Amino acid sequence: MTISPKRLEDLENIPESAIDTSDISELDASFWSQAKQVKPLTKQAIFLRVDSDVLEWFKSQGKGYQSLMNAVLRSYVEHHVKNSQ
Repeated sequence: MTISPKRLEDLENIPESAIDTSDISELDASFWSQAKQVKPLTKQAIFLRVDSDVLEWFKSQGKGYQSLMNAVLRSYVEHHVKNSQ
């Protein structure tokens, strides 16, 4: 989803008093006592050769196909790590 520069400017200029946060629950002490800091993983650019039909299928899934490919690979790795323990 993209936001036009005009819409972004409009959003930035909304006063805080005009923002309805009534549907957002408060984060109490129990939430913070269980919260964990998560560091984002860095991505590394690589050159990868895949079968053309595999690539075309992922591309046919739409925008973000490379992230989808990464998610599939992550799922595979996590499955094998879990089963090797």
